[in-house]
Amino acid sequence: MEREDERPGEFPYTRGIHPEMYRERLWTMRQYAGFGTARETNRRLKRLLAQGQTGLSLAFDLPTQLGIDPDDARAAGEVGRTGVSVATAADLEAVLKGIPLGSVGLSMTVNATAPALFAFAAATAGRSGVGADALRGTVQNDVLKEYAARNLYLLPPAPSMRMAVDLIEFGCRFFPRWHPVSVSGYHLREAGADAGQEIGFAIANGLAYAIAAMRRGLSADAVAPRLSFFFSAGCDLLEEAAKFRAARRLWAKLARARLGAGKPESWRMKFHAQTAGSALTAVQTDNNVVRVTLQALAAVLGGAQSLHTNAKDEAWRLPTPASAALALRTQQILAFESGLAGHIDPLAGAHAVEAATDRLEAEALRWVDAVDRTGGALAAVESGFVQSTVREAAYREYVAVESGERAIVGVNRFEGVAPRLVAAADRPRARSGAAEEARAVEAVRRHRAARSEADAGRALAAVLDAAERGANVMPTMLDAANAGCTVGEIYGALARLFGEYREPVFPEGGIAP
Repeated sequence: MEREDERPGEFPYTRGIHPEMYRERLWTMRQYAGFGTARETNRRLKRLLAQGQTGLSLAFDLPTQLGIDPDDARAAGEVGRTGVSVATAADLEAVLKGIPLGSVGLSMTVNATAPALFAFAAATAGRSGVGADALRGTVQNDVLKEYAARNLYLLPPAPSMRMAVDLIEFGCRFFPRWHPVSVSGYHLREAGADAGQEIGFAIANGLAYAIAAMRRGLSADAVAPRLSFFFSAGCDLLEEAAKFRAARRLWAKLARARLGAGKPESWRMKFHAQTAGSALTAVQTDNNVVRVTLQALAAVLGGAQSLHTNAKDEAWRLPTPASAALALRTQQILAFESGLAGHIDPLAGAHAVEAATDRLEAEALRWVDAVDRTGGALAAVESGFVQSTVREAAYREYVAVESGERAIVGVNRFEGVAPRLVAAADRPRARSGAAEEARAVEAVRRHRAARSEADAGRALAAVLDAAERGANVMPTMLDAANAGCTVGEIYGALARLFGEYREPVFPEGGIAP
């Protein structure tokens, strides 16, 4: 239950990380965007900023996330499909053309290739006159959860983890306003984890990144404040609000007890929330507006620092400009019309919320301890423990939906109220993307022809040398970005050095927490 000594802005931050919370400053409103070419994405980002978005959240296509250039045969049919194609620093510069990086925070959802994409961002910022001390934003760089959730990995877990920590160390030392890792419970939840597993596994990963960076000579109080977290906001309003409160409390306790952090800024969990993509339905899509509103409300009641609201049509297409604008307006109505911003932790003291906060904190801690028993977060991934546990939870959820135990309005309950399928007139027109893909292929080939091959070759050799010696690869990654090396060249070379990862067959079922 609510404790009298738990005040907003004070340890253990159950009630919020700032004394005044949204009375002092609203959450950052981000809309995840990126598709097709750099020019298309640049237009979409500028449109969202003009509509009142206060931060950028950039999506990359699958080839970019896997370290494959557009002209690689493996990229065929995927270039620019699930995000924007960025093969070079010049591509990212085109995406961000005319956007003031010194005053708008940039969030990049990329993991396996995060070191290279951050190097592209740093190079782009430098060319526009924004120095390392002014560049602000976040790169996800949480590669551990890729092996358990999204499967967008390239290298084996150990070298991937090492290079993720290279970026964390580099960011902590030289980019004071940049968060070099956003530890993601969101993707674990989307893959099937329940609320306790979502925050428990994410916190275990966060501790692992911090401890690995501390072994590089950084103090806990240099590392912990630079970690941010990323969680899902689901439809179970009170449980989701309680989940965020529980995550904050648990992180504060563990940052102090297990990391030895001594400063309040190290104990304060900063997190971004996104409404649950897996909750969107491709039938009766107007229902998704209600779902997203509930989910966004949970994030606000739980004290998120940043929020993305999904568009109603994302279950079956890229959102239209109108649906993306409506998703943003949902946040703005909550911020400026609901009255919630005038209250600090408005659910505090409610029996259901306080009980759920205590329960979820205890559940999450059991999962943190279970990860420890396997040998830590890296070992938990290498052994398949996290993967098996999440898949088991996903199966339980599937059975609950299929049996009707868990109701999904319009899908397994009340499906006759509106047409089950999206009307033909409302379906998206086919968009082959062949022309955009051809332009991306031509662009990367022109880029290689125009650069200095000698400079690019030396820079790429330096990246490999640093990787082989166990040195921090980030200085050489930045040099490679400035020399015009492509993401495919960099990660193709690293894959030849470390090998490409193929997930083994793991036993079913995780161990009980």
